[in-house]
Amino acid sequence: MLSEAQKQMLQYYNEGLALYKKRDWDGALASFRRVLEIIPDDGPSRLYIDRIEAYKLNPPADDWDGVFVFTTK
Repeated sequence: MLSEAQKQMLQYYNEGLALYKKRDWDGALASFRRVLEIIPDDGPSRLYIDRIEAYKLNPPADDWDGVFVFTTK
C-alpha cells in the first residue's frame, strides 16, 4: 500500500512526464521539483530535470517524439 506522500509523488511525477512530452519545460520542471521535495533522492526526476535543462538551451527538433537521444558516451 502506498503512503499519502508516495501517492502525491506519483501524481507530480506523472504530471511532469505529461508536461515534458508536451514540451512544457517550465511546468515539467516545477512538477519534478515537487517530487524532489517529497523524495529528495528520486533518480528519475533528477534525470528529467537534467534533460529539461538541456532542452531549454537546445530545444529538440519539431518532429521530436519525446525520446531522449544520447550525444555522448
